[in-house]
Amino acid sequence: MSQFLNAKADLVRDAIDGLLACSGGALARLDGYPHIKVVIRSDWDRSRVALISGGGSGHEPSHAGFVGPGMLTAAICGEVFASPSVDAVLAGIIAVTGKAGCLLIVKNYTGDRLNFGLAAERARALGLNVKMIIVDDDVALPHLPQPRGVAGTLFVHKIAGAVADKGADLNDVFNAAKKVVEKVASMGKSLDTCTVPGSVKEDRIPEGKAELGLGIHGEPGVEQVDFVGANEAMHLVLERLRPHLRKDPSVVLLNNLGSTTPLEMSILANSLANTGIASHIVGPASMMTSLDMHGFSVSVLPADSVELEALASPVPMVAWPTIQTLVKPTIVVMPKGLELPIYNHSNDDSIRNIITHVADVLIEAEDRLNELDAKSGDGDTGSTLASAARSLKLRLNHMPLGDRTKLYPAIGNELSQTMGGSSGVILAIYFNAVGDAYINGASINQALQNGLQRVCEVGGANVGDRTMIDALSPALEALGGGLKAAAIAARAGADSTSKIHQAKAGRAAYVPAENLRGNNDPGAEAVALVFEALFKAEQC
Repeated sequence: MSQFLNAKADLVRDAIDGLLACSGGALARLDGYPHIKVVIRSDWDRSRVALISGGGSGHEPSHAGFVGPGMLTAAICGEVFASPSVDAVLAGIIAVTGKAGCLLIVKNYTGDRLNFGLAAERARALGLNVKMIIVDDDVALPHLPQPRGVAGTLFVHKIAGAVADKGADLNDVFNAAKKVVEKVASMGKSLDTCTVPGSVKEDRIPEGKAELGLGIHGEPGVEQVDFVGANEAMHLVLERLRPHLRKDPSVVLLNNLGSTTPLEMSILANSLANTGIASHIVGPASMMTSLDMHGFSVSVLPADSVELEALASPVPMVAWPTIQTLVKPTIVVMPKGLELPIYNHSNDDSIRNIITHVADVLIEAEDRLNELDAKSGDGDTGSTLASAARSLKLRLNHMPLGDRTKLYPAIGNELSQTMGGSSGVILAIYFNAVGDAYINGASINQALQNGLQRVCEVGGANVGDRTMIDALSPALEALGGGLKAAAIAARAGADSTSKIHQAKAGRAAYVPAENLRGNNDPGAEAVALVFEALFKAEQC
């Protein structure tokens, strides 16, 4: 798998220097490359308790992204998924620890415990006041003697950091951190494993499955379950976390494990909010990732008022999202003039059956049309048409099916509201123009031609430009000979677009010719499918 990396040996150093370059001078590093990779605050004066965390890289923005006022003083970075050395940890401790002392916040992995623990012993031998707290928030494997430390560690960073920022002594900072560790619990879920640079991606999770409780280094979780959707995925995770909730207001940290899109994370946030399990949320955001893992994790913390205040205290690091109160969506009344139109419903079973049949054809063709559109556009033509078809079917009992003078503009209005992008606008223009012509005495065939003419004028596309017009125009010209002739003409027109290697209109106009060669235009293909469906319906 290709990745935006240089030499594998340099990737952590390159990433650290990139972070520093974009920090505005707020961050610095120790001059210890290649073996010692330590990021520190540029403004640190050692007058307060220092907070140090770290571990293997590959979890960005953790840990270096949280170095700054109100959180970490230093981050010790190892190679990808590998603990930093004792010397690296010790160098970080010595660099930032003054008389107030230092707290090491360590995730519960053997390498981190050993290297941070030995470094702490050596620092104490040098006369430094050092305490260490182990975070073991992962509840995925309940019988594990030493639970793993995962994203719940960020609660410790933030709350202990806020306490230290107020000038508390080391004991108070340690106790604040210990209190969080005793309460926080985390669980993750993913559709895929992560890709370690330079290694072959492990294909452990089959299509249609999700893994519950896998670790942030890609370690296997507690079980693989059927993947149904976002609601079910969130439900399973929260069920494992419910025993760890208390009477205090619960704060959830919704973490992106790497490659879950912002759209998916918002959907997961909605699933979480609808359960009422928490009063506050941090995220959704990428905070402690596992390289490119397509998953999420939820950490819950029953927080008292002091901890809520600490979580809400502002910090300048962009990697830390602010805590928010979970609320129900605010709904604003639709502006006047944009209300959904109300029609005097009339029925015509033949028209209802035709619309239903065409809609079902478009719904069935969703994936096929999306695949075609991925070659020439953004891959959503099938979804756009299928969504509109589903909405139109739901509105049939409110449509003037028995009055064609009102039906055409009604279809146009429905499509303009349910179809996104240019497709909805074009079809709205088309059906409204058809309706105008029909009301003014044109025959159905002539009205359909008038609609096409209007679309060409407004949209600027003509036959040969590799759009839906390449199928629609010949189909309407042949319609006088019946639906069979129109369907044949539409199919020939749609297939001809595979030989047009330079689009002159639409999104495909921006796509290289090699992407278009041999592939039908999705809009033209949809038109051909519609006419073929109309002909088949006529035969029934």
